Amino acid sequence: MLVVDDEQLVRWFLDRALTKNGHEVIIASNVPEASEKLDTEKFDMLFVDLRMPDGNGTELIDKVGTLDVKPKVVVCSAFISSELEAEFKNKGICTLKKPFKLDELNRVVQKCLGK
Repeated sequence: MLVVDDEQLVRWFLDRALTKNGHEVIIASNVPEASEKLDTEKFDMLFVDLRMPDGNGTELIDKVGTLDVKPKVVVCSAFISSELEAEFKNKGICTLKKPFKLDELNRVVQKCLGK
C-alpha cells in the first residue's frame, strides 16, 4: 500500500495501523515522490490526501487511471464534502474523512479490497 500525505502524524498512524494488519506499506510525503513510486512499483491500494503543498492528490488519482495495474484508491482528507464523496464513489474511489479512527480505517480498507 502506498500512503501519500504531507502530515507526518497521518503517515505514521496509517503506516502503523496498516502494518499491524499485515499490509506492506510504502510512504511518500509529497506528490512527486508518490508519482515516482507509482511508476516503479505496483500497489494494491493508494491512500492519498487531496491538499498538499507541492501538488494535488487528484494528480495521483488521475495517474492511477493510466497504470496497467490499478490500485484501489482511498482519499484521506478533511476537505471531503458530500458532493465530492458522491463523485468519488461514482468513480469507485473510497473516502476517509480526517480525523478518523482506527475502526473507520479498517472498515474502509476491507470495503475497498472487497473483503
